[in-house]
Amino acid sequence: MALEGSWLGMGLRIDETDPQNLEFFEHCGRHELRLQRWKSNGMLSYPPGTGSPWDGTPEYTWDAVEGRGTVMSYSEVHHAILPAHREQLPYLLLLVELDEQRGQPTEHEALRVLGNLVTRDGQLAPAEQVRSVGIGTRVRVVFVDVGEGFAMPHWTVDEDADQPQPWRYAGT
Repeated sequence: MALEGSWLGMGLRIDETDPQNLEFFEHCGRHELRLQRWKSNGMLSYPPGTGSPWDGTPEYTWDAVEGRGTVMSYSEVHHAILPAHREQLPYLLLLVELDEQRGQPTEHEALRVLGNLVTRDGQLAPAEQVRSVGIGTRVRVVFVDVGEGFAMPHWTVDEDADQPQPWRYAGT
């Protein structure tokens, strides 16, 4: 059965024709971050796919991960493409390297997941929090319910972690 929902006025739908993403978001709907672990090499990967990104083999299991990691890169959005996002500016899109499998199989191919910076309760982070987060910030996953049995994974600052001085692009 397809998943349907909406977030910030934007309709969302994942059809049965996309079984890997459907299953990923069904796990998220239960507030579980589960990723594909490939039987051929034991590696986790994201985004969901039909074959291992390293050798193309199709056999995998869905394994739970803790959902904590480090911001590896970010994009600070100042121009809203969708009208519903105008009042949320600025907001951050984060690329987070998960603690599981850190630096493997290489430092350039580590396990990284995209998501927005949000508050603990799942709202897009306010401007003062956006300005305080950068490369090196420790974050944890937060699930935002967007429909029945459908949630999106986003990131919030990990209050339990020691926070380094984050690196920020000049002028941001």
